[in-house]
Amino acid sequence: MREFDIDLIDRLKELIEAKDAVQVLAEIKDLHPADVAELVSELNDTDDSLFLLQLLDNETVADVLVELDEDERADLLEKMPNETIAKTLEEMDANDAVDLIQELDKDDQEDVISHIDDVEQAGDIVDLLQYDDDTAGGHMSTEMVVVNENLSMPDCIKAMREQAEDMDEIYNIYVVDDDNRLKGVFPLKKTITNPSANKIKYVMEPNPISVKTDTPIEDVALDFEKYDLVAMPVVDSIGRLVGRITVDDIMDEVREQSERDYQLATGLTADVETSDSVWTQFKARFPWLLIGIGGGIANALILDGDDTSWQAVLPGMALFIPLIGGTGGNVGTQSSAIVVQGLANGSLELKKAGKYLAKEFFVALLNAVLIAGLVFLYNLIWPADDDPAKAHITSLAVTISLFSVVLFASVFGTFVPIMLEKLKIDPAIATGPFVTVTNDIVGMLIYMLISSQLIAAMI
Repeated sequence: MREFDIDLIDRLKELIEAKDAVQVLAEIKDLHPADVAELVSELNDTDDSLFLLQLLDNETVADVLVELDEDERADLLEKMPNETIAKTLEEMDANDAVDLIQELDKDDQEDVISHIDDVEQAGDIVDLLQYDDDTAGGHMSTEMVVVNENLSMPDCIKAMREQAEDMDEIYNIYVVDDDNRLKGVFPLKKTITNPSANKIKYVMEPNPISVKTDTPIEDVALDFEKYDLVAMPVVDSIGRLVGRITVDDIMDEVREQSERDYQLATGLTADVETSDSVWTQFKARFPWLLIGIGGGIANALILDGDDTSWQAVLPGMALFIPLIGGTGGNVGTQSSAIVVQGLANGSLELKKAGKYLAKEFFVALLNAVLIAGLVFLYNLIWPADDDPAKAHITSLAVTISLFSVVLFASVFGTFVPIMLEKLKIDPAIATGPFVTVTNDIVGMLIYMLISSQLIAAMI
């Protein structure tokens, strides 16, 4: 990303304040739309940003709006006349236009669409609005080059030229039959290597990889990765070609999904940015903190409810409370993070969940033996109590507890995201405070139970 010096930002602000349109345009006319979008962000004032955008042509404004952060774009759209928004949408690909118009309320959406002069573009937008945002249909574009399978090569090239005039990128030519059902793809290279073929259907690549409109976008992303695609056709339930998805659309979705999963894993209940208000960030972060407080109170109640008064009998045991809780939380988070990652990238299938659970148990067993063994050795070298009998009891309690906690945390951290996936709930919520707090409480219960039994045996 290009970085702008402070002098340029300050100079632009002064020129905008002075309403010097000529000089403002001179400063930005040679910039890439992505750089203009960054400048708009740096201006940090909606009115200043609108003044700048009003100096640009509709096509450039469209490119700038696509590059902007959603919140910044929403602020601009709120102050832009619907007629201006409509003119901007006419310069966008239909899928980008849909992303933008979805940020408006229902009444404004209808008003904007009514002001779009390009009837075909308006129709494409209306058609795409019917699809869920998390499906292939919600991310596809209707701009593509389509030819009939019975066309000759010269007629195919003519059709390609006519359709490609207003398109930014062309990766493949899509071949359909008389009923518009997808039959194959025709790479551009073949227009050179097969110039004399009689009909397209004899040189096309049949049975192309495609997705249906209701395919979850996460599955589409996996197909792009698996087959190394740059574009993929989208068909309806009976195989008719309705659009295409390109790799840039998928990369945006993958990035957004990764950000959402990371925030869920760290205990954020909503998608937030560093630019969001204090109140917005507070609402996203506080609920999981409450759960953490609840876990801490539960641990305190467990300690307070222990009737063996182990604090008086074996005060050295208190030294290992953070170790028990922390180890359980860390092990559980590791296990659940691996499962969530596997579910996201397709390397872990639900039908193989039982096999993976068994595998995780043996990994946990190995970790439990090593961790418990290391702590046991530590207690032998540096006893927690001067009394050998008490030190021995403490050592046994900590060792057995750690072994049990690691086993439980690993299996629990693996099991929870798999169950959430089966219940159609985002498993990423299992990788953060939920697993950590649960393992912390269970770990403390295990520690108290084992300690109490050993102390009772000693007494």
